[in-house]
Amino acid sequence: MARKKQQDVSVLHGHHVVTGPELRATFGAAQADETARVRRRVLHGVVLVLLVGLIAAAIITALAIINGQLKIPAAAPAEESVSTCPAATFDYTPNDQINLNVYNSTSRPGLARSVADEFLARKFVVGAVSNVDAGYRGAAAVISGAAGQSAAFSVQRNLPGSDYFQDSRTDGSVDVILAQDYSALTPPDLVDQTPGTLSCPRESRRVADDDKWPVFPSAAPTP
Repeated sequence: MARKKQQDVSVLHGHHVVTGPELRATFGAAQADETARVRRRVLHGVVLVLLVGLIAAAIITALAIINGQLKIPAAAPAEESVSTCPAATFDYTPNDQINLNVYNSTSRPGLARSVADEFLARKFVVGAVSNVDAGYRGAAAVISGAAGQSAAFSVQRNLPGSDYFQDSRTDGSVDVILAQDYSALTPPDLVDQTPGTLSCPRESRRVADDDKWPVFPSAAPTP
C-alpha cells in the first residue's frame, strides 16, 4: 500500500502558518525599534533643554553686566617702562666752564683731533683726545656723572643727534664718543642756549646698571 504524502504543517489551506519563533522574532524587532525611537526622543529633549538653558544663562549674564550687577575683571595693564633719562631742566652752561674729553670710535683717522679743535675754538676746555673701541652705534655718545649733567646738556646742544649716558664719576667732566653716524657740530651761531633737557633717543640700548659705562671704550694710542 502506498504511503500518504507527508503534509506540510507550515501550510494550512494554502496559507502559511506563523510559528512561535517567528512571532517572537517579529515582536522583538518591533520592540527594539520602539525602544530606539524612545531613546532618540529623550536625547533630543535633553539637548533642547541644555540649549535653552545656555541661552537663558547668556541672556541673564548679559543683563547683569549691562546693569552693573556683574563686573568682568579687566586685564592687568602692562607695566610702563621707567625712563632712565634724567628729566631735569638745565640751563646752558658756558662753554669755558666745561671740561671735555673727545674720543673717536670710527674708522676715520684724525676725527677726534679735528672735533676737539672745533670744541677748543668754542672755548671748551678739552682734555683727553684719543681713539677708542666702543660698542655704541649712533652719531655720538655724551657721557657724564650726575654732577656733569648740566655741562653734558650744553655739549649736546653743540652735538646734534647725540645720546646721553650717565656713569658713576663724581666730577663734572664730560666725555664725547664720536660714532659712525657723526657728521658735524651745530654751527656756533645756531646753538640753542635756552633751557632744556638731556636727550636719550637710544634709551632702549642703555645698560641696566647706570654705574657702568654703556660703551666700554678702550683707548687706542693715536687720536
